[in-house]
Amino acid sequence: MSHYQRTYQPSVKHPEAFWSEQIKRVPWYTPPTTILSYDEQQHARWYGDGELNICYAAIDHHVAQGRGEQPAIFWDSPVTQSKQTITYQELRDRIACFAGGLERLGVTKGDRVIIYMPMVPEALIAMYACARLGAVHSVVFGGFASHELAVRIEDAEPKVVVMASCGIEVDKVLPYKPIVEQAIAQSSFKPEACVVYQRDLHRAVLGPDDYDWDQLITDAPFVDCVPVKATDPLYILYTSGTTGKPKGVIRDTGGYAVALAYSMEVIYALNPGDVMFTASDVGWVVGHSYIVYAPLLRGCTTVIYEGKPVKTPDAGSFWRLIDEYKVKSFFTAPTAFRAIKKEDPDARLLDCYNISSLQHLYVAGERLDPPTFHWLEGLLDVPVIDHWWQTETGWPIAANLPGIEAVPVKAGSATYPVPGFNVQILDRDGERAGPMQQGSVVIKQPMPPGCLAGIWRDPQRFHSAYMAAFPGYYLTGDGGYFDEDGYLFIMGRTDDVINVAGHRLSTGEMEEVVGGHPAVAECAVIGIHDELKGQLPIGLVIPKDTFDGNDVTLEAELIALVRDRIGPVACFKQVLVVSRLPKTRSGKILRKLLRNIADGKTYGIPSTIDDPTSLEDVYVAMCERSVGAADQAKPIDP
Repeated sequence: MSHYQRTYQPSVKHPEAFWSEQIKRVPWYTPPTTILSYDEQQHARWYGDGELNICYAAIDHHVAQGRGEQPAIFWDSPVTQSKQTITYQELRDRIACFAGGLERLGVTKGDRVIIYMPMVPEALIAMYACARLGAVHSVVFGGFASHELAVRIEDAEPKVVVMASCGIEVDKVLPYKPIVEQAIAQSSFKPEACVVYQRDLHRAVLGPDDYDWDQLITDAPFVDCVPVKATDPLYILYTSGTTGKPKGVIRDTGGYAVALAYSMEVIYALNPGDVMFTASDVGWVVGHSYIVYAPLLRGCTTVIYEGKPVKTPDAGSFWRLIDEYKVKSFFTAPTAFRAIKKEDPDARLLDCYNISSLQHLYVAGERLDPPTFHWLEGLLDVPVIDHWWQTETGWPIAANLPGIEAVPVKAGSATYPVPGFNVQILDRDGERAGPMQQGSVVIKQPMPPGCLAGIWRDPQRFHSAYMAAFPGYYLTGDGGYFDEDGYLFIMGRTDDVINVAGHRLSTGEMEEVVGGHPAVAECAVIGIHDELKGQLPIGLVIPKDTFDGNDVTLEAELIALVRDRIGPVACFKQVLVVSRLPKTRSGKILRKLLRNIADGKTYGIPSTIDDPTSLEDVYVAMCERSVGAADQAKPIDP
């Protein structure tokens, strides 16, 4: 039995004993004696009687252990030409003072705080300040428009909104205050106050319920960490669902801290004092886990980068950061490397930097396509590790594990399940699939620590979305298979959530926006393959009979509407006006059939997204025979 199997098998056969050993990785106020219990939905809850504070575990503990002068954060912002180094002691003091400011605004244990900020240290400080008070933060990605922010305010009901005066997209300043004001106006729930961190490039005009960040922390008390139960929520993070309303994933405190601390050793092979650079945004789960919490729980230094892989200032930005900060572990999405490859295909800029400190390169957020994998493998002298996980799990489900046993890489595979995740492939009848047989990727209960504790104020949705399809299993929503060697291959989503540059977005939500246009009778939004971003949405629209406008104008209006309601992050830039959509006999639009058509996989009819005219011809042909096609197509479940 391999070293990996000697670790993995006990983790799934005796999970309670396995995770009991891992509690030593974090400092507790009251160590748990109840390791595993189950809630009323028979969902695993970890460390129920333990008490801790994740801010203390990640910040104060290291100061107490004599690491106060070690850098905790390297902030690098080429878009503002700014850099900053913050030690653990400096970070603790800034967090404690901002927590004091929030406390003055009435924020207490259990209250929610919305955070709408770009990649600045203050975003991390705000998150930890909430955790220090026992408040629940909900970070909203700064690329979302006011409607998306309003939906989250409505659902989370925050006492306070913490925001920056602006974000910066390459060379464009994006004022945040108007977006927040519009969102609050659209929401029936009104926060009591807004805290604004003023940036020099754009200073917001404050209203009567607004507080300047710097003034708020002036003479603010130094607040100590508030003990919380391990099962108390740390944050709510909204993820796209197949319906219009985003799901508020709840993350508990104790299980998350233990899981992240464990992952930093076995997956990322990092020790205290090492530097980790995760090129993501704090608005996504990757940023929560591997920019904000995990590196500091391990006593590492985290790099906060405000910029893009290219054009800020060039395609060598990542290599510069690795060289300058002596990064040992680097983590980003495949999209970033596809962008770099497009700008610098021969990687000539790499020769300008010394990246000898780098020991492992990690990619996640979307499938690592073999061409990008082989390009990276030929470019770098370090392992390229593709690993797979979700917003819901909070940390990797499958990965190559250098902290346990590194194994040979297979292109297109996330390698093996991580200890604690009992990953299985089930067919439609719920039977376990054999090697090379595709099916639904599921995780057998109990889910390990760190995974979602539920959906905010919607337990029924939690059950129906994840637990109902296969009782006793968590449904990941992805399809895949194991090969003969036990390597896991993830083939893509089985629902209507698409992956745009590592961002999970709901095509159903886009359809609601497009379908709300007064000229649209019917519509469908599907994801199509894109070499750079993995997937892109395309809208298929049937205008109303009364529509007498111009197709080009309608397309432009729909694109602008999605951009306004959801945000530029949707990358919604293609609309095709069609006369029919393929449907079942009962009138349901065959979205899976549409996706197959777009991929050129359906009934031997060729198609190409690069040629909209050709694509429209394919749709016309398929719509004319859609009922027959639905009857004949065995793989399609109408």
